[in-house]
Amino acid sequence: MAKFFYSMQNILELKLKMEDQAKNDYAVVQAQLDEEMVKLEAIFHKKSEYENKLKGQVSNRLIIVDIMQCSHAIKTLEYKIEEQKKAVTNAQRRVDLAKAKMQEAMIERKTQEKLKENAFELFKRELIEVENKENDELVSFKYNKSGKGV
Repeated sequence: MAKFFYSMQNILELKLKMEDQAKNDYAVVQAQLDEEMVKLEAIFHKKSEYENKLKGQVSNRLIIVDIMQCSHAIKTLEYKIEEQKKAVTNAQRRVDLAKAKMQEAMIERKTQEKLKENAFELFKRELIEVENKENDELVSFKYNKSGKGV
């Protein structure tokens, strides 16, 4: 029996490796995005704590130095929030880019798998044709040998 050999198997394996690499890259940048989001949430939480502290200081005793420190800390945290939002946006862009690369790698792999599948179907059809030809020759030989054909 004939054995199927796909001539572009090495390309298919390369596409599989590229897809795996793209998936790994996507996972890394997604983790970085998650980390940036956690940092942003921490800054928001810290700002909220300072705002609550400021409200408490204003409503209780008026210690101007503490109020100014809290006010300054809130403004600093607002700046950090803006910077962190930029970092999150950049991380999101990297995630989107990695996702696009991953999807492209998946499409290329699927294309190669489809080509392999088509080549295998062609191989099976050719094998069936060879088998049918051999059967026809065998039947023809038996028919001619029995003396009815000539």
